[in-house]
Amino acid sequence: MKKYNVGLVGVGAVGAEMIKVLRERQFPCGKVQVFASRERDEVIDGETYHVLKADEGSFAGFDIVLFAGKTDVALQLKDAVVKAGAKMIDNSRAFRQDPDVPLVVPQVNAEDLDWNKGVIANPNCTTAIMLEAVAPLHKAKGLKRLIASTYQAASGAGAPGLAELEAQIREYAEGRPLTVSAFQHQLTYNLIPHIDKFDQTNWYTLEELKMRNEARKMLHLPDLRLSCTCVRVPIARAHSESLNLEFENPITPDEAREILSKAEGVRVVDDPLNNVYPMPLDATGKYDVLAGRIRSDISRDDGKGLEMFVSGDQLLRGAALNAVEIAEHLVKRGLV
Repeated sequence: MKKYNVGLVGVGAVGAEMIKVLRERQFPCGKVQVFASRERDEVIDGETYHVLKADEGSFAGFDIVLFAGKTDVALQLKDAVVKAGAKMIDNSRAFRQDPDVPLVVPQVNAEDLDWNKGVIANPNCTTAIMLEAVAPLHKAKGLKRLIASTYQAASGAGAPGLAELEAQIREYAEGRPLTVSAFQHQLTYNLIPHIDKFDQTNWYTLEELKMRNEARKMLHLPDLRLSCTCVRVPIARAHSESLNLEFENPITPDEAREILSKAEGVRVVDDPLNNVYPMPLDATGKYDVLAGRIRSDISRDDGKGLEMFVSGDQLLRGAALNAVEIAEHLVKRGLV
């Protein structure tokens, strides 16, 4: 089997997950080299890597370069990766709305990889989790409108967010004042309906607008009516979303369960009488998006509305796993 030299730029939580997923899925790696802002040794998933400083001359000889760092780093190094002949798979927001860059979840729109020009973008984690469950239903019934409310884990704000939640739990138990710096307010025993900056023209947050704009691009529905409210909640890992869906054609809950039971990347978890439904605790560390609480929208009388609840690990399903699956599909489609 042909081996592919893989670079990784960024050694935070998502970068570490990418290394782990490459191993777990036995991606045919030749050389694996980690890059960051400075040279050092770093233990990732139990193995010590000699991390090199990333610069414009770093990428000769690589086939695929995964980016798990900041937006400005991706923008700075993009041309160097493409010039070196490698495929750049970027997890930042740098290129998601670039019309020359495919924005891909392979289970949703793998065909868009065929027109890549050297760069492929990973969507926002909330968008990826949502579309894993929504896209199969759209393909069967034609999505017309979507209303989402998200419940996003502290680790979605990176290592500082998770560390702050853990520190606040300890401080609260010890009766000490709570440290507040990573979030706008105390997160422990609270939730915060504010993720990213507000767009002062419409008062949606950028996180909420990302979900609309990215879903439109990936589903090839430029006029899709989509609105959402994104909320930070005091859990460690895995995002959840409450979805209200309107379709062009009638759909029953049983039809939805049947469609989702056959969808790659989705696991139906829907037995409410036995207290079985998606929860972030059960989604943590899992590849699949969990989908449940599937029911007809009782505010409608045309049979075209559906309600469901989904949970997915934002570091895996929403980021690292998706990037590695893009690499797998590039290989499968002979694009690298």
